Amino acid sequence: MESKFGRSPTGKSTVRFDRRPDPDPYCQALYTFCPTGDPDGRIPYMRDSDVISVFRLQTPVWEFKYGDLLGKFHIMHDAIGFASSETGRNYTMEWYELFQLGNCTFPHEREDTAAPFWCNQGAACFFEGIDDLHWQQNGTLEKVGEISGEQFNDLARWVQEDNETGIYYETWTVRSDPGANSTTWFESYDCSQFVHRTYRKMAELGAKLSSKTQTNYTKIYLYSGEPTYLGDDNTIFGQSSMKTLATDIKKFYHSFQPHQSMIQFILSLMEVYKKVVLEKTFYLYYNFEYWHLPMKAPYIQITYEEVPLPH
Repeated sequence: MESKFGRSPTGKSTVRFDRRPDPDPYCQALYTFCPTGDPDGRIPYMRDSDVISVFRLQTPVWEFKYGDLLGKFHIMHDAIGFASSETGRNYTMEWYELFQLGNCTFPHEREDTAAPFWCNQGAACFFEGIDDLHWQQNGTLEKVGEISGEQFNDLARWVQEDNETGIYYETWTVRSDPGANSTTWFESYDCSQFVHRTYRKMAELGAKLSSKTQTNYTKIYLYSGEPTYLGDDNTIFGQSSMKTLATDIKKFYHSFQPHQSMIQFILSLMEVYKKVVLEKTFYLYYNFEYWHLPMKAPYIQITYEEVPLPH
């Protein structure tokens, strides 16, 4: 499907910003973001001569609440651990949603705003300690390399810049089909992508990374024909000529609202099935713009695929 606006979505990735904006007070987290980390995101300085062990960390999403349940579906959360040989202290670094995954994936309905309202910021969290049981019990805690204190300090500066400029979480990777030569329309921006960027930066700084096990990561795919650009908040929800499209987008997202009763949830699932599978429609919000995805089988897929450590 060709976009009437002439925009090509192929290989789109999230945009970078000059600075991280303050979250809107309307957005509230069920669980406080980074409760034991530095409020300003600062990372401790290491002596240049220090030797820092690097650990690959992985565990099922919400393992603290549901144990290995989501792990059975390969829905995993990724992080990186560090341990200083000079001080004996160790640290965890991860990137995740400020207001939980549901808020990053779907918007809220607000009576005081015409457009859907998004609480979709994500950020890096660096804190002292590695919870061995949390990572080992149902996941992975494996040493994959060492870096010097000097390399760690260079990495820390990069992390803070990356965190200040890449600020919005994106759950979905959108592809044309599951085949090896398929077209990727949109890239995700999530915890595993942060881990991959960090490993690449470490390799760029001279780190030698290796794993004794296959390094697999979760990907959540939507499958669609060529997406069509629809517009942004102002063009869709601020013009009377776009009222039909605006209503359809809001109706689509209504099915994903939180805090529904069981009956409402079942009805919402039926509506989602009707829209995505029968009508083959999905509205994607990406970089402050809405796109129509002409969905096709298998529609959605969760994979657990290998991404080797960089050399």
